[in-house]
Amino acid sequence: MLPKNNVFLLAVLSVHFSSVIASDSNMNKEILEFNGFLETRVGVRIMDDARQKNTSIGEVRLQLEAEQEFDEVTLNIVTDFVYDSVLDVYSPDLESGEGVVDLRQANIVMSPVDFMDIKLGRQLLTWGTGDLLFINDMFAKDWNSFLIGRDVEYLKAPTDAIKVSMFFNMFNVDIVYTPVFGSDRFIDGNRITFFDRMNNTFRGRDQPLSVDKPVDAFDDDELSLRLYRSFGANEVALYYYHGFWKSPAGVNPLSGNGLFPALEVYGASIRGTVAGGIGYAEVGLYESDDSAASNPFSRNSERRLLMGYERELASELTGSLQYYVENKQDYDDYINSLSVGSIVDDKNRQVFTVRLTKLMLQQELNVSLFNFYSTTDKDGFARIVTSYKLSDDLKVEAGLNYFYGKYQYTLYAQFEDSSNIYAAIRYDF
Repeated sequence: MLPKNNVFLLAVLSVHFSSVIASDSNMNKEILEFNGFLETRVGVRIMDDARQKNTSIGEVRLQLEAEQEFDEVTLNIVTDFVYDSVLDVYSPDLESGEGVVDLRQANIVMSPVDFMDIKLGRQLLTWGTGDLLFINDMFAKDWNSFLIGRDVEYLKAPTDAIKVSMFFNMFNVDIVYTPVFGSDRFIDGNRITFFDRMNNTFRGRDQPLSVDKPVDAFDDDELSLRLYRSFGANEVALYYYHGFWKSPAGVNPLSGNGLFPALEVYGASIRGTVAGGIGYAEVGLYESDDSAASNPFSRNSERRLLMGYERELASELTGSLQYYVENKQDYDDYINSLSVGSIVDDKNRQVFTVRLTKLMLQQELNVSLFNFYSTTDKDGFARIVTSYKLSDDLKVEAGLNYFYGKYQYTLYAQFEDSSNIYAAIRYDF
């Protein structure tokens, strides 16, 4: 594993290496040309949270992106340079993305044979059908970015992996191997306060969560598989994942540290045209660690289901609805394992989402509303984002992240004091 204090060195050496290759006279290539953006983003909490700063986000971000094609390979590098006044940590950390450098991508792509593509290195990965709800997409997410008002592209965290894609007449296959477990950039209290069920209290930057993460290369690895094909306008896919829960899903009762129990996921999805719109469904069976059913400190196995539909409702107005449910397995064992006074989860956690997106002023103005609401937890999360293009290169944005709920310990309601508004301006070059 790369030492944290060498992340900046890796970014610099990657750029230098690519420039040297690109300028090699034998390849007749020019030095890499960069594009990217410069952005300022600020936000404040609209609730009082004594465990956090009033400023929810305050950063200046410069992203540099380069791609260079050679005869048989393509080199991709995307690096963010960040000044973050909220976390106020500047030593780069490759895993968490904290610090002055966040290396988003550093990979090479090659096609050794006509039916195969290989991508090797740091990359952004995604698959599945859901809109901000995930079942078989077991790649790393950055939940802090999503909740504090960064651009939604930062919900995807980078993964250090080998991806092999194979294309056949009957079906296509994606294989992703990650030598060392890559967790989510999860909520740990440093940016967003959360409810600690074990201690029945809230934790923020004054008492962040510590974790025991699997870190042994080739032992604590991950494997993701997708087999898919199209039938006319419909795409069907099968999925498999072997690894660990991506965010802490267990706790060490002695140390209080978060744990990542072993996990296998089996799933399937379908997406296609339905009644003038797009419909989709996705299922997943989450097989947690063998002892999870009777262990109150580890998350149970689950069945998950997602169904969604989206279509144009009027000129420049689109809408979508989703239904999502998590079905806790071995529910009686789960109940019997709890101590007196423990919080009891429902057997089925249900969530409905609605999205409305309106384009105006010749599509220069984009207004989007997305709302999560759990009928079982009685809580929700509303996201409102408005953006306007001042020119082809310059865009301004404003947004609201609002959390609400009846019980302080449920998924969305625990973040109520982290509700925030934000604004941003971005220059693309």
